[in-house]
Amino acid sequence: MMNQDTLPNLYDLSLAEMERLMTAWGQPAYRARQIFRQLYVNLVDSPLAMTDLPLALRERLVAETRLAPLAPEQVHVADQGLTRKALFRLENGVLIESVLMIYPDRATVCVSTQAGCGMGCVFCATGTLGLLRNLSPGDIVAQVVWAAREMRRFAAERCISPSLAPPDDDSWWTPDTLEDQGSSEARSISVSRLSNIVFMGMGEPFANYDRWWRAVEILHDPRGLNMGARSMTVSTVGLIPGIRRLATETLPINLAISLHAPDDALRSALMPVNRRYPLAALFEATRDYLAVTGRRVSFEYVLLQGKNDEPEHAAKLAALLRGEAGMTPLPLHLVHVNLIPWNPVPGMPLGRSERRRVLTFQRILRERGIACTVRVERGVSIAAACGQLAGERGLKVGG
Repeated sequence: MMNQDTLPNLYDLSLAEMERLMTAWGQPAYRARQIFRQLYVNLVDSPLAMTDLPLALRERLVAETRLAPLAPEQVHVADQGLTRKALFRLENGVLIESVLMIYPDRATVCVSTQAGCGMGCVFCATGTLGLLRNLSPGDIVAQVVWAAREMRRFAAERCISPSLAPPDDDSWWTPDTLEDQGSSEARSISVSRLSNIVFMGMGEPFANYDRWWRAVEILHDPRGLNMGARSMTVSTVGLIPGIRRLATETLPINLAISLHAPDDALRSALMPVNRRYPLAALFEATRDYLAVTGRRVSFEYVLLQGKNDEPEHAAKLAALLRGEAGMTPLPLHLVHVNLIPWNPVPGMPLGRSERRRVLTFQRILRERGIACTVRVERGVSIAAACGQLAGERGLKVGG
């Protein structure tokens, strides 16, 4: 009997790879397109459900491949059902988390690219775990399939007609204030399908670049989930080789860079990666990326009370972006700062910035010509917000 762990995972395969598999089995190539449609349009969870295939082929798929859909061990729900954090156990016992956030005009899933993280950012719960393992392309894709299934159920429950296609957008919903959208948001939902993916969950995507990019290509394929490149955003702590590599890719994935400090001393204290890739090198790579792609870059800035949220920090950040700190300026029309109020992680000696400090920080940046929004918080009560993805159970092997 075959070891299931050694069998090819269908979620790991691109359409071209699936066509090669079908050819090797003596099947016509169009069978691969049927399988792909069943996986990503019909969202089946077993080859036996692929009823447009001959029974013999379905049985062979069961015997000689594996389909590993993610069934959550736990789902925590907040915001009147509009935020859902799922805890998944992978085949080797490692746990990961994903978050689905439903807004009036879009539905975004935040997915993990690694189990744990080796970057060690001091404000991030995932970083306390260290790196447990890289996720495979199929592990990443399966999280998105889970979210697509959730949205299908959500739309059916609310009798929302299916959308024809996700919006071709390069941003996620970030109103200018911290006002709670509350029940009015829940009443005005019109989105019926998953529309956006952000690779901002557990792990550093560029530390698992090859597997992450294979997942992007599978998710983008128009014969499958058909996620637009501009509806996908990847976040990095600032791994320069990944930024430079992304600039050469054919799919225009959006880039967000975690900044969190306006100078090297503070950034190194908060983010150890800065010792290897300091701000001057990071901004040089960012300028090159902007010159090659012409696409906007978002700088993420988590606000920590008394650490990086003083007015002088805002002024220094504006000076850094404008080239007034001894560096070449960035093209400000392609720069956006996304302020993120930090959400407390138990055991971390850090504080959450008060609302007035957040708005003062935003005002200072805007007065200096920097486009700046404050991210509306979701899932705070279920530890689904930025920096909190580590779960009550520690997410270690064996739970």
